[in-house]
Amino acid sequence: MGLNSNQSDRFALGSQQAKPSGLHWAWVILGLCFLNVFTNYSIRLGYGVVLPEMIRDLNFGRAAGGTIYNVYLFCYILLSPLAGICTDRFGARRVITICGLFLSTGIVLMGFVQHLWTACLAYALAGAGSAGMWTPVITLAQRWFAPQRRGLALGLMSTGYGFGFAVVGLIFPWIVLNLNWRYTWYILGGMALFMVVLNGVLTRSDPQKAGYKPWGARPNDDAIIDTPQNNDKIISRQMLLKNANFWRIGISYFAIAFCLYGITTFMVDFAKNQLQLPLETASILATIHGIAQVVGILIILPASDWFGRKRMLIVSNTLIALAMLGIVLAGTSWPVLCICIGLMAVFYGATFPMYGVCAGDYFPKEMMGTVIGFWTPFYGLGAILTHWVTGLIRDISGVYDMGFIVQMGMAVLGLVFIALVKPK
Repeated sequence: MGLNSNQSDRFALGSQQAKPSGLHWAWVILGLCFLNVFTNYSIRLGYGVVLPEMIRDLNFGRAAGGTIYNVYLFCYILLSPLAGICTDRFGARRVITICGLFLSTGIVLMGFVQHLWTACLAYALAGAGSAGMWTPVITLAQRWFAPQRRGLALGLMSTGYGFGFAVVGLIFPWIVLNLNWRYTWYILGGMALFMVVLNGVLTRSDPQKAGYKPWGARPNDDAIIDTPQNNDKIISRQMLLKNANFWRIGISYFAIAFCLYGITTFMVDFAKNQLQLPLETASILATIHGIAQVVGILIILPASDWFGRKRMLIVSNTLIALAMLGIVLAGTSWPVLCICIGLMAVFYGATFPMYGVCAGDYFPKEMMGTVIGFWTPFYGLGAILTHWVTGLIRDISGVYDMGFIVQMGMAVLGLVFIALVKPK
């Protein structure tokens, strides 16, 4: 008979069942989560950097380029609820490792595509694997850290996608121009395959079964967690779908994802083809975006532990809307565009983790993976719709201006719904 995830974690750390001394395994877990996020978001956000040369070489329109990304996102959001349920039931290690195999395979295949349907198929496989690179990862990080330290933990973890985007913006244009855009996918596929090995060897799904308390836990936390009153408050998935806060947060998540993914995916193409800047210059926006994300993550997420997730999301969504307004009004001013992209990115980096932490703030810890998984379709639907809407507006009008105005309106919608969230 095989070991379940909790038994295998206990077996792997059998010598540490007593309270361990030295390095707390939470920091190993956080390092793995960082690398998973770095790899996954290098793949996801790198698409926007590779997009101009890829669609030129394959003779695709921008709507077709958006369709490839939307197929990826469709598979991602379709499987994310299942990934969340499996994380709660079988443990994060199995889910992350298996999904990593799908992700690495799909990304390597992206380097061989010749037609739209093969690109959609390869990126769909990558999207299926990506379902295990956010919901299980953010759930795993929250379980290894005490509630009052989750903002700090997810802030450090989430610098992974800021660094990922910054590296993509610096390195990928050189690869595209001096080698070929296909090599970017080969490199990313190799990175994802390396993470499969690390996750399988080092990930531990449950701190208590591995002999640890969550890092930052107070002495009386166990008593609080184990009280019968708390266990009675665990809700079913049916009750979850009747919870007003679940829908308010979900709709806000949808709206802000629509805004942020639209500008992030198309900003390099906007600078290159609408503002007529060289690719090397246009790609600087990706580097600015990535660096600003890291700054925002390290400041805003820990601050949300003190000031509250709702307050910080209100501030974040407000300033994202103002940054989008600045992008629309910037015209051809390169300095103003860089400032507005940087301001938007400061809050971009913190936004998605803060929505994820809301699962632990407003719902029982035993359901964190399920809640995050069920919210992911809201996020994914926003990202899918913005690529079609923005891509079609650009193809029809020849400019991105109206698409960016629509994205600004969605940021305002996200602000309204997060403001409506009631206390737990």
